[in-house]
Amino acid sequence: MTKLRFTMQTLALAAFMLALTSIAQAQATRTWVSGVGDDVNPCSRTAPCKTFAGAISKTAAGGEIDALDPGGFGTVTITKNMTIDGGKGSGWASILASGTTGVVVNDSATGSPNTITVTLRNISINGAGTTLGVHGINFVSGRRLNVENCNIFNFATTGINVNQTGATNNTGTLISVTNTHIYNTNRGIDLLNSIQFVTAVVNNSTIANQVDGVRLRTNGHATVNNSSITFCSGSGVNMFGAAGTGAGTTANIINTVVSHNTTGLTNNQATTRVGGSTFIENGTPISMTVNNAVKTFGTNNIEGTITGGSMQLTPTQ
Repeated sequence: MTKLRFTMQTLALAAFMLALTSIAQAQATRTWVSGVGDDVNPCSRTAPCKTFAGAISKTAAGGEIDALDPGGFGTVTITKNMTIDGGKGSGWASILASGTTGVVVNDSATGSPNTITVTLRNISINGAGTTLGVHGINFVSGRRLNVENCNIFNFATTGINVNQTGATNNTGTLISVTNTHIYNTNRGIDLLNSIQFVTAVVNNSTIANQVDGVRLRTNGHATVNNSSITFCSGSGVNMFGAAGTGAGTTANIINTVVSHNTTGLTNNQATTRVGGSTFIENGTPISMTVNNAVKTFGTNNIEGTITGGSMQLTPTQ
């Protein structure tokens, strides 16, 4: 009887230790994926997972998923604070998203919605296939999205779609896009929010071959700096606003090239500030329905005829 009791206690202790090990693995701060990995692995460096979706369930909130080598790591839904880094020295991590969305960011089902921060870095998100992908990134609920050194292309709807209609935090939502190329989508960046501010800051990036490069809808605000918006069949920047009026939106276009678009900037009842920027070879460089809605610092190069009003000169200090 004593021997049996000892054996049972030993087995119980072993099971407890295995459970702790499993929990520890599930909550690793850093996990890894590889083109030759397997999602049954613990996602460690020596036993990496195969997909981002497989790794995310084993990565603690606030942790990071890194790619060991080039590969296609699958679409993923992110519901907690997370960084996914495709790596540069190891190659290029990619997500193929034919007929679907590459990355969904959505913390709406958590106990504290609209609070997470997600960073996507060094990733190629490609919607190519028999059926094009829907969105490259769909930001449904969260506090901040950082997109750094990524390529987003071949999507039927949007490169980066920000639809925060259910957001309730008081400080609004921010997306930061840096050193990123968005092309061959219907809209490059689309900001939609009917409740509070959504702000996009775009730096050192290119947006090309769209219908609209940047589309700002209700409570959408954007700063585009040191970037280019080109070859859009609609508008490079479209201040769409509420019901197409542009109301409630603002944009700052600084040190940016806006070229080869049907209309460089469409501004209805919105406010846009432009400085150090070049509008060249557009069908119409700037179109507005309210005089002085576009304010200039007087440092721009604008080719063509501005329609609908005159820009208001804003002196620099």
